[in-house]
Amino acid sequence: MRPVHFCLIIFSSSLLSCVSTGKYKAMQQQAQQNDSLYIWSQRTLKACQDANNDLNKQKVKLQDQENDMRLEMNATKENNTQLRKQLQDLSALSSAQAESIKKSFDNMGARDSYLQDLRSALAHRDSMNLAVIMELKATMGGFREEDVSIKLEKGVVYVDLSDTLLFNNDSNSYTLNDKAKSVLGRLGRVLNDHSSVEFMVEGHTDSISYPLDSLTSQDHWDISVKRATALVKVLQNEYNISPIRMTAAGRSEYVTVAANDTPEGRAANRRTRIIILPQLDQLLKVLEHG
Repeated sequence: MRPVHFCLIIFSSSLLSCVSTGKYKAMQQQAQQNDSLYIWSQRTLKACQDANNDLNKQKVKLQDQENDMRLEMNATKENNTQLRKQLQDLSALSSAQAESIKKSFDNMGARDSYLQDLRSALAHRDSMNLAVIMELKATMGGFREEDVSIKLEKGVVYVDLSDTLLFNNDSNSYTLNDKAKSVLGRLGRVLNDHSSVEFMVEGHTDSISYPLDSLTSQDHWDISVKRATALVKVLQNEYNISPIRMTAAGRSEYVTVAANDTPEGRAANRRTRIIILPQLDQLLKVLEHG
């Protein structure tokens, strides 16, 4: 029982004898109204307290957000400071450095042009070699592969003619036979078709030692050179190839294509090689310009 009720009861009982019934009822109604007002006040107080707690929570949350924003703002300021410093460093680029960069770009452009010219020169050489080798194979067909070998290696055309085809398989001979003149005629026609082509004729021998000629004292060096010279003279005198286009050379026994321990290997080594020299004029001009 609330204190107000208790007091009212005591007070009512003491006044029963001196208060009229009408007044008593009025006092009871007033007491009930006071009680209702008290309950409403308590509820209102509770609602205000709850609202105050929510506001405090929101305040804490807002303070946390404010702290986070301060941290982000400080980080942004630091980034801006670093960016300004980098811009200052870039703006400090001297005119000499700028000129150096410009020259580097110019050099890159010149290098690209140089490489393009070099590729063009190499393509011209390769196309010339391809034309020569195709014509050689078409013109000199019909011979055994062991007697006539035509190949392209590292941008150079090689034509190998066997000892059997040219010198009747005589290791000491440097006199061309009739069959040799037939194949040289075909070779001469191709070389005349390509008048700008220069070439070298190399003589090769095997490693077997033969009795030296008492009059000439010839050895493998002599024989290899004389074989090359014999071919050059035929091409010059009978097929009108300019001598300034030709070189005669002897390699003796020292540049082999097979082992000298079998008859077949020695026969392969006793060969005469025609080397179509690469067209280097355009290539050399590019290299000198570079």
